[in-house]
Amino acid sequence: MQTYILKRVLLFIPTLLVVSLLVFILMRIVPGDPALFQMHSSLAFSRVTEKQIEAKRKELGTDRHIAVQYGSWLWGMTHGDFGTSMYLFEPVSDTLSARLPVTLQLAVMAQFTALAFALPFGVFSAMKQDTWGDYAARIVTMFGVGIPTFYVAILTIYFLVLVFGWSPPLKYAELWEDPRLNFQQLIFPALALGFYTMAITARMTRSAMLEVIREDYIRTARSKGLMERPVIVRHALKNAALPVLTIFGWQFAAMMAGSVTTEEIFSIPGLGRTLIDAIGRRDYIMIQSLVMVVAVMIMLTNLVVDIIYAWLDPRIRYS
Repeated sequence: MQTYILKRVLLFIPTLLVVSLLVFILMRIVPGDPALFQMHSSLAFSRVTEKQIEAKRKELGTDRHIAVQYGSWLWGMTHGDFGTSMYLFEPVSDTLSARLPVTLQLAVMAQFTALAFALPFGVFSAMKQDTWGDYAARIVTMFGVGIPTFYVAILTIYFLVLVFGWSPPLKYAELWEDPRLNFQQLIFPALALGFYTMAITARMTRSAMLEVIREDYIRTARSKGLMERPVIVRHALKNAALPVLTIFGWQFAAMMAGSVTTEEIFSIPGLGRTLIDAIGRRDYIMIQSLVMVVAVMIMLTNLVVDIIYAWLDPRIRYS
């Protein structure tokens, strides 16, 4: 297992290099010049001269050769320096340290709320196959799979405003400052973000449970006189967890990158909202750094899922 983990960690290096190169090139291909954006934002369009634009490019560092820019940014990241924002003119690491915990908390809350509903839904639907309860659960999950996350977020706000008079707060409360208010602010975005994960995890749980409960060892456990609950929880659900874990891990990684619209709709100051602002401002350094952080989180999540595989199923051994 240690050898396998070491190999996976070493594979992070070429993967991150490819990701960094792709995002760096794409930022230079898409239309838009950070210098022009900032000059036009601060001065009237007719008053901007070519000399001022060149001076701003020199200040931002975009006048250097593209290979020099890439090498400088990559070398800084190897030392933990993500560079300086082209718009905010402050270290990107400061923004990451403030925004990353917010997105992580939102993703974790969304995953656990999704799991809390998905497992009972999936198990109930499998055990009550082809009954009205099964049909109702499948309708809910089909609705969750089919509707986009941003639309769920919009419907959630509309329902909360219409019924309870609740709207997203203008000021975000940090977890360590006011845990109760922080939970109240994030629980509804977490439910909206996790609705799709809940639906697809519930459907996968149902399919896996239907396959497992027909196995011989389940019939043997029942024939020994075991009660239904231990048979389902200890034998069936544990063996059906591997495909569910695959979906669950992939969805958590996707939430890190897919929380953009949810954070924007609910006014949550996380990585997703920061990424939207950075794209609008043509802040190359901020965009590149955010993409790299998300890439690292996705790879770490996949590694953790693979390790949990061996813990759940002793038959799995990595060489």
